[in-house]
Amino acid sequence: MQRAPVRFAVVGLGHIAQVAVLPAFAHTQSDACLSALVSDDPVKRRVLSKRYDVRHTYTYRAYDTCLRSGEIDAVYIALPNSLHREFAVRAAKAGIHVLCEKPMAVTAADCRAMTRAADRYKVKLMVAYRLHFETCNLRTIKLAQSGTLGDLRLFHSVFTQQVRPGDVRLKQHLGGGPLYDIGVYCINAARYLFRDEPIEVSAFVGGGDRRFQTVEEAASVLMRFPHDRLATFTCSFGATDETMYDIIGTKGRVRVEPAYEYVGGLTAAVTINGKTKVETFKAGDQFAPQLIHFASCIRRNREPEPNGVEGLIDVQIIEALHQSARTGKPIALLLPRKRTRPDMRLAMHYPPVPKAKAVRTTSPTL
Repeated sequence: MQRAPVRFAVVGLGHIAQVAVLPAFAHTQSDACLSALVSDDPVKRRVLSKRYDVRHTYTYRAYDTCLRSGEIDAVYIALPNSLHREFAVRAAKAGIHVLCEKPMAVTAADCRAMTRAADRYKVKLMVAYRLHFETCNLRTIKLAQSGTLGDLRLFHSVFTQQVRPGDVRLKQHLGGGPLYDIGVYCINAARYLFRDEPIEVSAFVGGGDRRFQTVEEAASVLMRFPHDRLATFTCSFGATDETMYDIIGTKGRVRVEPAYEYVGGLTAAVTINGKTKVETFKAGDQFAPQLIHFASCIRRNREPEPNGVEGLIDVQIIEALHQSARTGKPIALLLPRKRTRPDMRLAMHYPPVPKAKAVRTTSPTL
């Protein structure tokens, strides 16, 4: 007998929810379905509920009513970072599974509270690392671990963009700043390519125009991994669009560029013994695989990958980077160990979603 799809409420109807999350349900119909929308904007609720044929809509004040309505099994939290803990813990207490946008939260303490709540109330908790399901990145992981590149030595990445003035990502009290929003991709990529955790980090921040009153414009980072492996990256909210990473070994290297985008295809250039081969990966829907994987974990009572530990480790690293920037000193780390890492078994590909007309929201970037 075919099981009913897992019913989701999408909490927060900002840009990422409207252009990526909501359209992705068109690819998940047998696994996950969109059952409710939560937002304080009545126009968004009205227009989007009609567009996606969603009967149930709620304000944030009515969130607990939504959770206890019997109409949903899970939430996809797409709120500002500072609200992730509150809305995740409330869902867990109601017995509702939680798929939360990254970063998992603003502090490690918040991440641990979310994990404890999920464990206590026996619900699944997953952090939305969409690239854990994306073929280009997973193929690069496989190649890096195969020995073809030799002993892995260096990781280097750049992720920059121009953020629109007034965007929530420029507000410290909402958990904004480039390390939380885009630096997390670089951190996570270094970790899944090295299959290890950094033992020491340093950060330098600076620059800025009138947009950057409470958060840094840019951060340059050095992370030291076991076996003398080094990872460096720079992220910025005040530079032209760039997204790439290199993983370099004793015999070869791979450059993925663009590396972290969810619109358009990705390209990997593999250089071995001076010869370069370029492979282009088709554009796809990177959000549907997350929904499908999470729904499968709920149905089969399995631990999601990426789970709460994955989210916690990245936030611990970001906290240490901010501490290093404040003190001007490297920060030693002792991080949890992960039993599982992303690999090709997670690979899924669906065609790109149709472009969705945004309702009362704009792209965060210029």
